[in-house]
Amino acid sequence: MPQTPPPAVCIDNASVTDLQDHLAAGRIGVADLTRAYLARIEALDRAGPALNAVREINPDALSIAGAQDAARKTGGKLPPLHGIPILLKDNIATGDRQHTTAGALALADAFAQRDATVAAKLRQAGAVILGKANLTEFANILAVGMPSGYSSLGGQVRNAHAPALDAMGVPIVAPGGSSAGSAVAVAAGFAAASIGTETSGSLLSPAGQNGIVTVKPTVGLISRAGIIPIAASQDTAGPMTRTVRDAALILGVLAGPDPADPATAAAPQGVDFMAALDKDGLRGARIGVPSNPADPANDVYWRGLSDQARAVMDRTIAALQDAGAVIVRENLPTEGWIGGPGTDMLILNRNPESADLNRTARVSIVFVYELKHDLDLYLQDWAQGSAMRSMRDIVAFNAAHADRALRFGQDIFLAADATSGTLREIAYLAARENDVRAARARGLDAYMDENRLDAVLFPGTAGASIAAKAGYPSVQVPAGFIGGTEGPEVPLGATFTGRAWSEAVLLRIAYGFEQATLARRMPPGLSSCR
Repeated sequence: MPQTPPPAVCIDNASVTDLQDHLAAGRIGVADLTRAYLARIEALDRAGPALNAVREINPDALSIAGAQDAARKTGGKLPPLHGIPILLKDNIATGDRQHTTAGALALADAFAQRDATVAAKLRQAGAVILGKANLTEFANILAVGMPSGYSSLGGQVRNAHAPALDAMGVPIVAPGGSSAGSAVAVAAGFAAASIGTETSGSLLSPAGQNGIVTVKPTVGLISRAGIIPIAASQDTAGPMTRTVRDAALILGVLAGPDPADPATAAAPQGVDFMAALDKDGLRGARIGVPSNPADPANDVYWRGLSDQARAVMDRTIAALQDAGAVIVRENLPTEGWIGGPGTDMLILNRNPESADLNRTARVSIVFVYELKHDLDLYLQDWAQGSAMRSMRDIVAFNAAHADRALRFGQDIFLAADATSGTLREIAYLAARENDVRAARARGLDAYMDENRLDAVLFPGTAGASIAAKAGYPSVQVPAGFIGGTEGPEVPLGATFTGRAWSEAVLLRIAYGFEQATLARRMPPGLSSCR
C-alpha cells in the first residue's frame, strides 16, 4: 500500500489558529489536512504506540473536507471553524454514518436519529467531524473501579505521555477519564481539537493527565441535548485543545440557547470569549488558594499533594503573583467538603480485578438516581439501529455477554436499575439539595464572597467535585510535570474555578497564566516536526 506523502505543513502540535493561518494562506487544503490527521491516526493510534484514542473514523470525513475546499474557492465569508478537523467523544450523537456507543458493546450497532446540538453547531461552524474518540465506558458510571479509558467496545486508551501497560493491560499511568480518548487525541496531534464531556472530573482529569487545555463550562452554557448522559444536573460538554485561545474559540461556537435543553435558557447571550483573552489579564485578579497550613484539618484540597506536585503548584502561584495576581491563602469552609452521609450511597464492589473486591464503595446518590431516568430518555428519543431501549435492556445484554461486556462488572448500573427512574425518591431529592447547598451557598459562593475572589486555584482535579456539584465552571491549563526519576514525566494542570457563567473571567486568567509559563509540551516521541 503506498504511503501517504507528508503534509505541506506540520500538524503534530499545530493549534487551531495555526491551521486557520495555513488554510487561509493556501499552504494546505482542507482535504489534505484531513488526510494528514488520518495518516497520523493510522501511524500512532492504530500502530506505533497504539494509543487507541480514536474509536471510529467518520467515513464521510474526506467528502466533507472536499466540500469545504470547494467552498473556500467561492471567496465568501467562512464560518469560524471552517475546515478544522475535530473529534467528538463517543457519547455525543451524530446523525450520520458514525455510531454513537458510549464505548459499550451493548450499543455497538447504535446510531443516532439526529445530531446532538453540539455536533450540529460544529457543522454549522464549518468543522470537519473527523470521528469518535474512545472513552471510559458509559463515561465511567458502569462499574466500581473500572480503569480510566477502558471500554468493552473500544478497549483501553493509553496515556499520550506514558503509554505503557501492566501485565493485565491496564495503563501504568492512567490516561484520565472519562474523556480519555478526546484528551489523548489532542495531546498526540490526531485532531486540531476535540470535544469531551464531564459530570465530575471527566474533562479536567484527562486534560491534566495528558497536558492539554480544557474548559468545563457552567451547566447550561452548552446544550446537553443528544449526549448520552450520567446525570443531567451535572452533565456538560466542553472543548479540549492545545491552547487557551483555541478553547475560547470553540467555546464560543458551542455556547448558546437550545430549546431542547431548558438549562441553556439561563445562560448569558452574546459573550465574546475571544475578547476576554488578555496577556496582562492576571493583573489585579484575586485568586484564592484553598490551603492554609495553619488550619490543617480543613486543608482538604492541597494537603495530599506529593512533594513534586506541591513544587509545581508553588511555581504556579509564583508565576501568578509575578504577573500581577493577588493570592489569597485561605481554606474553603468545612461545608465545602463534598460527599458523605446523605449524598453518597454504598455499593458492593464486585469488580473481579479490584483490590477492594467485596468491599463497599461510595457512589453519588445523584448519579445513581439520575442515570436511569436520563439514559432511558436518551435511548428512547435519540438511539436507533439498536435493540437497547432502556437501561434494563443493557443490564440484561451485559449479563448475557459477560465474557466480553463485563470484565469489570456493572455494579453501578445494577444499583441504578433498582431505582424507580422517576426522580421522586426522598433519598435522591435530599441528596441533590445537600449537594447544591454544600457546593454553592456554603462552599464556593461563601468562599469567594468572603475573600472577594475572581477565581479559585486547585491543583489538577482536586476541586472537580465541588465545582461539578455546584454546576460551576473550571478552566484547566498545563502547569508543569511530575515524575521522571524512575518513571515517565507526566503533566499536572492548574485549574481555575469560578461562579456560574464566569467563563470569560476564567479564560482571561488562564490565558494570562498560559502566556506567562508556556508549560505545555508534546508527548515524547510523537512529534515528527523538524
